[in-house]
Amino acid sequence: MMTKKAILQLDGLTCPSCMQKIEHAVSNQDGVETVKVLFNAGKVKADFDDAKTSAADLAQVVTKLGYTVEKVKVKD
Repeated sequence: MMTKKAILQLDGLTCPSCMQKIEHAVSNQDGVETVKVLFNAGKVKADFDDAKTSAADLAQVVTKLGYTVEKVKVKD
C-alpha cells in the first residue's frame, strides 16, 4: 500500500455546507484515508491509497458535485 497526498485547488467553494458535501463525497471514495477541506484556501487535501484510487478520481468526484478543480498536486 502506497499512501499519497492529493491537493486539489478549487473554484466555486462558497459556503461551509459545500465543505461538508465535498468531505463526505471524497471520504466515501474507496482508498481515501483522510480528507480535509480548507475553506479559505479553496483546497481539498486528501490522503489516499494509490492502489485503490487516484488524485484524478478524487478530482472527478469533486467535479461531479459541481465544483471546478483548477489544479491537482500529488505528493508521496
